[in-house]
Amino acid sequence: MPEPKVYLVGAGPGDPGLVTLRARELIGQADVLVYDYLVDPGLLRWCEEDCEQVYVGKKAGFHALPQDEIEALLVDRFRAGKLVVRLKGGDPFVFGRGGEEARRLAEDGVDFEIVPGVSASLAAAAFAGIPLTHRDTASSVILVTGHEDPSKTAVSVDWRALAVPNTTICIYMGMGRLPEISRELILGGLDPETPAACVQWASLGRQRTCVATLATLPEAVSRERLTAPAMIIVGDVVGFRDTIAWFEKKPLLGRKVAVTRNREQAGKLASRLEAKGAEVLRLPLLSIVPATDPEVEEEVFGELGSYEWIVFSSANGVRCFFDLLIRRYDDLRSLGMLRIAAVGEATARAIRAHHLRVDIVPTRATAEDLADALIATGELDSAKIVVVTGNLGRDVLINRLNEARAIVDRFPVYRTEKTGLSDHPGAQAFRETGADAVLFTSSSAVRSFVDQAEALKPGPDAKRPIAGSIGPITSKTMRKVGMPVDFEAKKSTLDALVDALCEKLGSLDA
Repeated sequence: MPEPKVYLVGAGPGDPGLVTLRARELIGQADVLVYDYLVDPGLLRWCEEDCEQVYVGKKAGFHALPQDEIEALLVDRFRAGKLVVRLKGGDPFVFGRGGEEARRLAEDGVDFEIVPGVSASLAAAAFAGIPLTHRDTASSVILVTGHEDPSKTAVSVDWRALAVPNTTICIYMGMGRLPEISRELILGGLDPETPAACVQWASLGRQRTCVATLATLPEAVSRERLTAPAMIIVGDVVGFRDTIAWFEKKPLLGRKVAVTRNREQAGKLASRLEAKGAEVLRLPLLSIVPATDPEVEEEVFGELGSYEWIVFSSANGVRCFFDLLIRRYDDLRSLGMLRIAAVGEATARAIRAHHLRVDIVPTRATAEDLADALIATGELDSAKIVVVTGNLGRDVLINRLNEARAIVDRFPVYRTEKTGLSDHPGAQAFRETGADAVLFTSSSAVRSFVDQAEALKPGPDAKRPIAGSIGPITSKTMRKVGMPVDFEAKKSTLDALVDALCEKLGSLDA
């Protein structure tokens, strides 16, 4: 059991991909996770199920827990023998009050460590295409906060003194005082025409950047309705954005997409969408639970050497089957000379991950096409086949194989369960803001979405999403329950689904 300790951990600017390996490791080990408003909710998925998660959300004008109570909480949980992770947006020692917390921990004899994170200024500049330094225009960088301790009787930042040539100024938490800051920098000697930028929600799919001059930035920010959290960058380096801006050229930037895959597989689709710039809302409508009938399991594994074909109808089935196989035999050679068929390329990839060759993969990932491909071998008469599936698998594949005079055993290895979403943060965000699109990758997800319609009902100001399907079977179910199919993937793959989404949204913008 790990020794009690408190870790002050930087969570980076927002994009989970920018979290350090050390931070991820510690989140997975934490007994207690204390996290802020700007921490991406996706990081919470790395916690163990029994981890105590404490939200102390701190944003302008609202603190869920005062600073002294946060510090007391860290000390209390340490003294209770817990491994505590204090997760803070950006870097804990760059305007994150990490110094205050570390000092309290040291004074109270608490064992602690500091884990740096990517600070907001670095991320905002990189994702906006603004180099903070440049040999020709900026040889120094100033990091300064525009939001000082409100209990101070005097302002300690001398803004006029920061008006230094060949310098980039990065202003944290300065949105509430931007007109004053702009005026003071100009009075200090900066040219009113100095390029300036404001980067909101840096590194996320909702990132927006406003570029103006130092004199006109307050008006431009107001006109564009940019609000906190945002980073203000002042300096000639802002001019390079015209040439090297890259992130905001992504096709799905500014789009919010709801993903309805199960918890175990949502990450694969989410990562593809985020790579295109989308902000992803995870709606885990389903969970996959390994489950077998003990008698059926004994019969199948007892007769494994007598089967000619093993047929997998999903990647979930592959994962659960091989977990069982290795647990029983610890040797892939126990499969003998079995030939292997997979319903589609995603399922085939899961099989190949075990260094096994897949003999049949139909062009379209449907049970009908898989049955056609197997029947086309002309070798099914009296052939013994085991079909690895889940509890909701359709009968069409097995019926077709039986009609071809094969001897077919069904082997369900997992159970698909509906997940209650009424209190889920993704569902709450969906209700409040809606989305540009919602994607369905299975019929069971469609049915669960309909069953939980009340928990997912958009509010009066929420955006109504278009609905996309991964393939014809899912589309058929959507139409059957009265749901429109606004677009369908040309192939039943995640990449094709994302491509179809980009094409559809592009056509709506045209």
